[in-house]
Amino acid sequence: MAIFYHEDSKIFDLHTDHTTYQMQVDRHRILVHLYYGRKIQGDTSFLLQYYDRGFSANVSDAGNDRTYSLDCLPQEYPCSGTGDFRSPALRILQDTVDSCDLRYVSHEIRKGKYSLKGLPAVYASEDEADTLDVILEDRVAGMRVHLLYGVLPQVDVITRSVIIENIGTEWFELDRVMTANLDLMSGHYDLLTFYGRHGMERNLSRNEVSHSSQMICSRRGMSSHQQNPMMILARRDTTETAGLCYSMQFVYSGGFMGVAEKDQFNMTRMQLGLMEEKFSYPMKPGSTFVTPEVIMSCSTAGLGVLSRNIHRCIRRHVCRGPWRDKVRPVLLNSWEAFYADFDSEKVLELARQAKDLDMDMLVLDDGWFGKRDDDNSGLGDWYVNEKKLGGTLGELGRKIHEMGLLFGIWVEPEMVNEDSDLYRQHPDWAMTIPGRGPVRGRNQLVLDFSRKDVLDEIFERICRVLDEGQVDYLKWDYNRSITDVYSAVQSNQGVVLYDYILGLYDFLERLNQRYPDMLIEGCSGGGGRFDAGMLYYTPQIWCSDNTDAIDRLRIQYGTSFGYPASVVGAHVSAVPNEQCGRVTPLKTRGVVAMSGSGFGYELNPAVLSDEEKQEIREQIREVRRFAPLILNGDQYRLTNPVKDYVSAWMFVSQDKSEVLVSAVASEVHFNQPVSYVRLMGLDPEAVYCRDDGREYPAGALMEAGLPVPLEKGEYRCYQTYLKKKQ
Repeated sequence: MAIFYHEDSKIFDLHTDHTTYQMQVDRHRILVHLYYGRKIQGDTSFLLQYYDRGFSANVSDAGNDRTYSLDCLPQEYPCSGTGDFRSPALRILQDTVDSCDLRYVSHEIRKGKYSLKGLPAVYASEDEADTLDVILEDRVAGMRVHLLYGVLPQVDVITRSVIIENIGTEWFELDRVMTANLDLMSGHYDLLTFYGRHGMERNLSRNEVSHSSQMICSRRGMSSHQQNPMMILARRDTTETAGLCYSMQFVYSGGFMGVAEKDQFNMTRMQLGLMEEKFSYPMKPGSTFVTPEVIMSCSTAGLGVLSRNIHRCIRRHVCRGPWRDKVRPVLLNSWEAFYADFDSEKVLELARQAKDLDMDMLVLDDGWFGKRDDDNSGLGDWYVNEKKLGGTLGELGRKIHEMGLLFGIWVEPEMVNEDSDLYRQHPDWAMTIPGRGPVRGRNQLVLDFSRKDVLDEIFERICRVLDEGQVDYLKWDYNRSITDVYSAVQSNQGVVLYDYILGLYDFLERLNQRYPDMLIEGCSGGGGRFDAGMLYYTPQIWCSDNTDAIDRLRIQYGTSFGYPASVVGAHVSAVPNEQCGRVTPLKTRGVVAMSGSGFGYELNPAVLSDEEKQEIREQIREVRRFAPLILNGDQYRLTNPVKDYVSAWMFVSQDKSEVLVSAVASEVHFNQPVSYVRLMGLDPEAVYCRDDGREYPAGALMEAGLPVPLEKGEYRCYQTYLKKKQ
């Protein structure tokens, strides 16, 4: 077992291979946090110190003991109304009164990993994980809270979730619910977060945690382009290769909130959970509420180890299905070839071009359904435009299959245009505020997926298309935020956004069950819903709508802190780049796109030169050669693309026998010095060989570095494959 309870000290030990998490039931039955860090043995309760803090209030049980205050004690799940004036993890309202006081009742330790009804969660076999269920109660409110901890020792991960039950006779309302809280008694930390915008997602931000509250959040009804639901606390001297750091990552695709604050006594608190705005969940007697899961990890050896812990967890314990471990097909997406202006002959000609270039799949993007010649109409009308295609989708798919290609399509099931048959039939299915004009995004509205009748109808319409078309791949898009939060069938609108995400997950789960072999790629204007929740249903996500290779260096760098390359969709597109107009070499575009496992192309091969076509064929051969290593290998960030002339990264196989190093020069200067990139993760006693027979001692590669050749011209790239000498 990885979880131990010591009856004499009332201490819980949660051990992974390299870390220990420790907490204690104290004399007032408060669950206090003691330690999270390098693996240890023994009692760390000596870290708790008690003093009269003056304006820090004392719980009733403490009587005249002024040294006991929850305002200055580290807690596992702090509540509002107990005298702790820091950010609460839980706030409830009962008859408009804000008061909650949770005390330990019991616990259970069991083999295997808990699951969450209706929500995605980390999974593991009984031999890979253990579960701790700590039960707390507020008997006045009639509330029972289960704090769930899942311990996965081999990946150094601890998961958290909370189940709240109304066991009383009166209603109460959940006003604020965080899933995870971590109180650190000492140390000075930086907060690492990942901000952005559409087309420039997950930029790394690193700022000191000061005596204030810092928050990341999404109020958009989705995890968003603007903030990713992941955060890292790192000691101020922590680097890629050294230092203490902690991560929290939300397994959820809706609105979220993360908080980091340093209090008056220099204790640091980190929390992650549901966005409190537009959330108020009524709890009638007998009801239950489940919070989305948080994945936590700790590293004492720097940010690189922390990322690889998370990568292994997501790759093996979040992503599911046959495509989790399979090399993905090289695809050609039709969008940048002809947008929505096509007929069957254009599509078939594009398929012939894809086959000629040795690709594996053609994806027909937007425009194949309803009255959809642009993005102003047709969403919701999930029937094939047979006039446009010159026949059924099944006939088109069969012709593409006969060429030896797989066939995929684009859908956006959560949205509707007002100019659509669906909206004219069911205007109440769209989320709009009664008496107000709708707030549109991309001239579309959001369907109310909190309603089962809406969900069921859209599911059946999509399935009819998939059954007819023999579809191998589905690109699931979502192209606007939710503004008009209203459901025509809900009496309490504070539940709509949470229930919406439950509806989304229900739809995706049913889709996975019905089409277990179909590859589904998530997308939300690119990376607007790039989160662990979606990865439970879609084993890869389109990383960004921005395919410019130089911008992608930064986007994929930030993404790598919390997500493995196995889940990243990355394509080569035409130049000048559609999004920013930059011109980069075809080789560079290919090397950058090889940072992901969902490799493909967004261009029209018919307009390429013979030399470019031959280069693409060679590029695809390289992709297939390296795909298993990129899919399953350990990823290392070698430089910072924001600060360094050269952006470099590498993949190392689990047995350290294979290495792929990639580097892109984002700047070029006259008489420029040579850049030496220090490699990581090699067998230090080994010698590695290049394809041409050149040998490199691993120690020298890691200590002195690999020189990046100087070449004239902008945005040159360098890629080398090394194999350990036997």
